[in-house]
Amino acid sequence: MNDATRAAVPVGIALYMAVVQFLFVTTWTIYVIFLPQLLERAGLPASLTPVILIIDQLVFMVMDIYVGVAADKAQHTVGRLGPLMMGFTAVSCIAFMLLPFASHLGAAAPLVALTLMLIWTATSSALRAPPWVLLSKYAAEPSVPRMNSLLLCGLAAGGAIAPYLGVTLKNVDPRIPFVLSSLTLLAATGGIVYVEKRLKLSPVAPPSPAPQPPELVGASLPFLAALFLLALGFQIHFSINSAGQYLRFTKPADLEWLMPTFWVGFGVAMMPGSSLCKRFGTLRVMAVSALMGACASYVAAGAGSLQVLIASQLVAGGAWGCMIMCGFTAAMAAGRTGREGLALGMLFAMLALATLSRIGAVLAGVPKREEFSMLLAWAPVTCWLTGALVAGSLMLRARPVAAGAR
Repeated sequence: MNDATRAAVPVGIALYMAVVQFLFVTTWTIYVIFLPQLLERAGLPASLTPVILIIDQLVFMVMDIYVGVAADKAQHTVGRLGPLMMGFTAVSCIAFMLLPFASHLGAAAPLVALTLMLIWTATSSALRAPPWVLLSKYAAEPSVPRMNSLLLCGLAAGGAIAPYLGVTLKNVDPRIPFVLSSLTLLAATGGIVYVEKRLKLSPVAPPSPAPQPPELVGASLPFLAALFLLALGFQIHFSINSAGQYLRFTKPADLEWLMPTFWVGFGVAMMPGSSLCKRFGTLRVMAVSALMGACASYVAAGAGSLQVLIASQLVAGGAWGCMIMCGFTAAMAAGRTGREGLALGMLFAMLALATLSRIGAVLAGVPKREEFSMLLAWAPVTCWLTGALVAGSLMLRARPVAAGAR
């Protein structure tokens, strides 16, 4: 399917997929909250939690690429991606729902619990790259940034409520949230087959205007390296540094209200960012956003008041939102010849690698060691500045190619 036969994805469908993404992120948050308790109930030490989370990210890295390639093949062979996503998601939800009940199996509980965790992690990759692949298959190029912004708002909402879930579910029997979240996610993804049929029947859009400079770098090694650096900067800034920065001015009980500030900035920047991306190009917006994020992270590290810290977190969240939205747009552009799944799978693999790096640093005790405090304060700034330089260099390399094409 070329771009002349693609249509703008209906807003309602993009919002539906955003809800699916929100529910998926919520299941992951529930998993992380209860993982130590689940391990102890199954007869395993809670100290294995970071090791399990590292294994989860390794599985994500492999499965994101595998499922992405499988999504491409499904498009080419049977012309349908919905049944593949539904099958994987059904297995994922069943495994997730059974996790709290593994402790009732006596001596077999440890093995069963670990097996269910592995199955859930592997099959849940069906809700990472494939939803973007499905929409990309039918989306005309001008509508891609806006579509990405809507889906990413679902991820942002899931990240924003994570602190509240941690407090609300603290003393709840894990069987309740695991069963409810599994059934809700399974029910929500039940409409994916209908969504695919609806997209096939969507009116065809008129041919797109002359193409922008060929930013088909979304699967190149320099671009993937830039994505990893940008994602690592986010992981360090938000997951490692932010709580400590807030605690300089407030009490631990206030974190549940302050930590979502980052995700508020993320969500607010989505729509303006998508318009800028469409007008100026993904690489330019990514580079400028990374520069803004680096400045905001620098200000947050040395903020002299809570008000300044909140403002810098809002800007940092918005900058990260634009960075990742541009990343998705470029990856989808790189796969417009039918390799969307591969390009998007590699993008998600880079996000998983950044998460794995952050968990590994925490496991090694880096945030607690005084000699690394200055390094951690500067790490997001360095990562985002380097990512901006790489995006800028790729933009300069793309211009001669575009001139030659004309």
